[in-house]
Amino acid sequence: MSLFSKILKTLKRGNALEADWAELEQALITADFGAQNSKEIIQLAQNNLKRENADPNSALLNTLRSCISTKDHSLIAKDSLRTIVIVGVNGTGKTTSVAKIAYWLKENDRKVLLAAADTFRAAAIEQLSTWANRIGVPVVAPNANQKNADPAAVAFDGATKAVAEQFNDYIVDTAGRLHTKNDLMEQLSKTIRVINKTTTVDEVLLVVDATTGQNGISQAKTFAKAGNLTGIILTKMDGSAKGGIALAIEKELDLPIKFIGTGESLENLESFDVEKFLISLID
Repeated sequence: MSLFSKILKTLKRGNALEADWAELEQALITADFGAQNSKEIIQLAQNNLKRENADPNSALLNTLRSCISTKDHSLIAKDSLRTIVIVGVNGTGKTTSVAKIAYWLKENDRKVLLAAADTFRAAAIEQLSTWANRIGVPVVAPNANQKNADPAAVAFDGATKAVAEQFNDYIVDTAGRLHTKNDLMEQLSKTIRVINKTTTVDEVLLVVDATTGQNGISQAKTFAKAGNLTGIILTKMDGSAKGGIALAIEKELDLPIKFIGTGESLENLESFDVEKFLISLID
């Protein structure tokens, strides 16, 4: 059953009590909307309900729509090389998301180059190289003798190759740094600056695990300071994930969610459909 379906039945009867609204507010908090956001959404829903001839569905949908960022939820369109930098903490599905986007782009007849710039973790380089081989796209990575290679140097080499060989898309996997490590955040900023010397960074996408709740907001705020984020990739949005964090991120940070990851397979990535997502919360 959807997040709000039980409560909407009560509201549709036209005899909603304060306790019903309190139950809805608690459902929002449980779904990771956050306490303040939940309170504001309830107030908006009550006001909308009065204006919309007591149609709870429309009132709630319009309320939730007001939380959505007005920025473009699709990747920036570009005729020349499009450069995408993927950031996020370890364990969110960052490297796998890089592979999924590469697969999705290649399926759409794009010429894609990857860069394994998570040089502090050998497993990440190996993982991305394995994905690249499976997808059939080239990857720029430090060799076995370059332990702890400079991530910015790897990203720069990849950018140079992407420009010289006229790739359509260049995707950079950065270190799975903890958002509390200032030195690593500075490394991310450096990597983006270095890429910009060769080609423009068009997208900086933060990978957020949908099950992390409000910690995802903290991560997004910190990464936004270091990397000028343009959007979010929300992973682990399967049946067990709580989707309120999606609206919380969009409302608090005005960052559009661009992709949803729903599983481990390459095909388990889809563009974020705002209306489909909102309706799924109440229908």
